[in-house]
Amino acid sequence: MRLSELKVKQTATVVKVNRNSDATGHPDLIASRLETLGFVAGTRVQIITKGIFGGDPILVKVGFTQFALRKVEAEKVEINQSEGV
Repeated sequence: MRLSELKVKQTATVVKVNRNSDATGHPDLIASRLETLGFVAGTRVQIITKGIFGGDPILVKVGFTQFALRKVEAEKVEINQSEGV
């Protein structure tokens, strides 16, 4: 499941950040930035709110910090949804 698919107030655990490799072999800067911000395996995340039109941007809580992500950025984060939360 992707972070962009999680509903408001739901909690999940990050499994990994997917990297898209292009034909030129350039590193995926968005994936690197997400990992730097704390989206690493085992980290708990929660969707705080989503934008009104199309759900963009998405306000995500990681630890004690909140980040606004675009939908395309949130789609790079693979999660495992927590049960009963």
